[in-house]
Amino acid sequence: MLEPAAAPTRPAVAPAPDEILRVEDLAVHFALTTGILFRRQAALVKAVDGVSFTLRRGETLGLVGESGCGKSTTGLAILRMTEPTAGRIVFEGEDITRHGKDRMRAIRRRMQMVYQDPYGSLDPRMTARDIIGEPLQVHEPSLDRDTYRARVAELIRLVGLLPDMAERYPHEFSGGQRQRIGIARALALNPSLVVCDEPVSALDVSIQAQVVNLFMELQERLQLTYIFIAHNLAVVRHISDRIAVMYLGRIVEIARRDELYRRPLHPYTEALLAAIPVADPEVEARRPRAIVHGEVPSALNPPSGCRFHPRCPHAMEKCKSLEPPLTGLGDGRAVACHLHVGAA
Repeated sequence: MLEPAAAPTRPAVAPAPDEILRVEDLAVHFALTTGILFRRQAALVKAVDGVSFTLRRGETLGLVGESGCGKSTTGLAILRMTEPTAGRIVFEGEDITRHGKDRMRAIRRRMQMVYQDPYGSLDPRMTARDIIGEPLQVHEPSLDRDTYRARVAELIRLVGLLPDMAERYPHEFSGGQRQRIGIARALALNPSLVVCDEPVSALDVSIQAQVVNLFMELQERLQLTYIFIAHNLAVVRHISDRIAVMYLGRIVEIARRDELYRRPLHPYTEALLAAIPVADPEVEARRPRAIVHGEVPSALNPPSGCRFHPRCPHAMEKCKSLEPPLTGLGDGRAVACHLHVGAA
């Protein structure tokens, strides 16, 4: 049995009137076991380890970081598709952290997910109409046939597909069209929160902009709130209002989009931004480089102190033993770095 992660003490904060989601010290740990007859815990993978943020209604929060940093696990835990080990999830004023399956079934009408793989997330034996309409069949089984078909047709048009595509199977669509089907399915129950788990990373570059623009049009039209998970910072900058940067299971910086790109504070954020290519070769040649050495450490045995210190070009002695807290700097900005936060 997993032991709850120790959570730092935080002052009580009254929720803002437009707050739709509050995540407090969220942790998701996975036990690795050995043995066949007598299973015992051999190690603990700390995929998410103390993540906190708030989300306002109608806002898009970009969640970025290298592969394996815990972005997708955070999204799954918020939807309770992966059980949190510790922490608290408050959605639309209701603490859903320990809700049972029946209660979560009702809540999931209001929180949906768009998956990364636009083919693997669709049942190849179902038509587009059946895929998009499946949430209606599950949550609104009393709908008559005409109302059901009209609603599905409306969703198909909403995401930019043609009505005569309803009877096609997933293999008959392009990658971008398949992702539009996934988006239509997520919108079938009129959710208020949509978690987008790298929804364009599997698409051709030429299609990515179209799908991102679709997300933005739907947000404005339907008053949606997004958590947009990605590793492509150019995509995140285009769609996000605020951006949270994750490293090895924790948020190391969170700020408004333009402020983060204009003046990154955490060395890891600087490295991520420096890795974004520039089309002009002369500008690219003059750009300063943020050098980061080594690989991401294992979540089985994260470094002591600041988790980024083995790779950080600015690491100090205290970074090796003292973990910097995620500290607010005003105007919605927070950073976990001894360069900017005084250690107690």
